[in-house]
Amino acid sequence: MAYIIAVAGKGGVGKTTISAILVQHLLKIDKPVLAVDADPNSNLNVALGMEYEETIADIREEVKNKTPDNFSKSEFFGLRLEEALGEGKGFDLLVMGRPEGPGCYCAVNNILRDYLLRISKKYKFVVIDNEAGMEHLSRRTAADIDLLLLVSDPTMVGINSAISAFNTARSAGVKIKDIELIINKSKGELETDKLELIEKAKLKIGGYIGFQDEIQKDSEKGYSVKPEIASSPALSGLLAMTSIMSLRGRKAEAIS
Repeated sequence: MAYIIAVAGKGGVGKTTISAILVQHLLKIDKPVLAVDADPNSNLNVALGMEYEETIADIREEVKNKTPDNFSKSEFFGLRLEEALGEGKGFDLLVMGRPEGPGCYCAVNNILRDYLLRISKKYKFVVIDNEAGMEHLSRRTAADIDLLLLVSDPTMVGINSAISAFNTARSAGVKIKDIELIINKSKGELETDKLELIEKAKLKIGGYIGFQDEIQKDSEKGYSVKPEIASSPALSGLLAMTSIMSLRGRKAEAIS
């Protein structure tokens, strides 16, 4: 079974860049890796330097409205989802797309959850770039999570958004083994009032990432994340923590 990492936080805090860096880093540990863009407002494909043709949302609407006579809904959905997988070097990309429209999607979402659970067994790691509202977790269209990385910038707005995502994840009933708060674009330790807010929310800070001008400029220009960025000293703490936790989690699963 894959080790599943979910990344969440409000727009602009750098979660998509961090998701792309994690994909590149995890490829050095083991492969293949599945990258899931679960935020309709993000561009994980751009950060990974990939193109995609279809989203799960497109296929969900297609399956909801019509299924060929010689296929069950589940079979047709699975076939179409396989076709939607974008193939990179050592990793695949699955783009969730826009939120659901009006009407009942319960049956289709159940099929989607079962499919994601099934295909995750093909990969060593799954990295999910979530939207701030954790939509796919709250609708239970995502599998249980091994590591949830809540990304915030040093602002009170970013921290409150991360706490809100944390509370949504807990209330969704999804099993999450480890949760870490990452302070991105940091210029030092947070002020006392912010630290107290984080402590009150029962979160712990897993690491600080200093502001990196090169990453910011590349992101603004729509460039993919350079592989050498993952070797930046500013990211060493995050990547070391992710490596240790993922290897520990996979070893525990192998023993059990």
